[in-house]
Amino acid sequence: MRALLRLLSAGSGGRVGAAGRPAGPRRAMAGYGTEERGQRGSQDYRLFFKNVAGHYVSPFHDIPLKLDSKEENGIPTKKARNDDHKNLFNMVVEIPRWTNAKMEIATEEPLNPIKQDLKNGKLRYTPNIFPHKGYIWNYGALPQTWEDPHQRDKNTDCCGDNDPIDVCEIGSKVLSRGEVIHVKILGILALIDEGETDWKIIAINVNDPEAEKFHDIDDVKRFKPGYLEATLNWLRLYKVPEGKPENKFGFDGEFKNKAFALEVINSAHEYWKAMLMKKCEKGAINCTNVQVCDSPFHCTPEEARSFVESVRSKCARNPVIMWRWESTAETLTCVALEHVQSFGKT
Repeated sequence: MRALLRLLSAGSGGRVGAAGRPAGPRRAMAGYGTEERGQRGSQDYRLFFKNVAGHYVSPFHDIPLKLDSKEENGIPTKKARNDDHKNLFNMVVEIPRWTNAKMEIATEEPLNPIKQDLKNGKLRYTPNIFPHKGYIWNYGALPQTWEDPHQRDKNTDCCGDNDPIDVCEIGSKVLSRGEVIHVKILGILALIDEGETDWKIIAINVNDPEAEKFHDIDDVKRFKPGYLEATLNWLRLYKVPEGKPENKFGFDGEFKNKAFALEVINSAHEYWKAMLMKKCEKGAINCTNVQVCDSPFHCTPEEARSFVESVRSKCARNPVIMWRWESTAETLTCVALEHVQSFGKT
């Protein structure tokens, strides 16, 4: 009951229509839940998003960029509380820290679920960069932003990479794929990825135990010494094991401050709005949305549900692996028992 009350009290961040029965979202945060379709670790796997009313929504287009946003996107919102809250943004977590599967928002699919990226027809995994395991932050994106591939960035002299702006969340908690969290923006790094501008936002979860100590990029240097250097090194090298050259950076790899980052975010938000209103070339981007009512790409919750239900069956639970001690052979044997988790000596 308490969990239900927390879910209902959280803002959905969106316009809701007729009440619908939520189909058991896997988790909910900031008013959103997720539903898996297909099997994990397969090319068919998709993670769809739902708002608090149980309606399927796009994490790219329907989740507001800012908390208490006053943008006229068809979503009734509260008035911003005060200046202290102007630096609060929503982040969609795609890749939890220390994991390797290259998960991403499927920008070219209806409702933009999270899927695993492919390389040469195979599931893509990011290699470990010594001495780290997988991604060294919780990695994700800012919704309602778009790095326009037709616009040359004045700071980097390169066009955008055709994706939402990436976020490296540096808090202490390992987050879960599909979580929608509130973050404070601290700074930004200009990565040049194969000739394209690929901004990396540095942010921290507002619910992190140490969040109150972080207000700008210099606080990262002060309270997490070496983290920015590790970030720069990781981003420089992570494609080298694939046979590609080291990545380059704008500003000679200098991390810019919060004010600079907010300007970049605002610009990317304007590019996104132009795309959703069909005022620019969107290419293969799928702009289907449920809550941006003035958009020509708007669809009804019923249409969204019909699409999701046509994708594939819900994700079945994976068997739980149980370790069992075989006393006769004095060896440790692994057996798989579905939906059972127990340990002990037999």
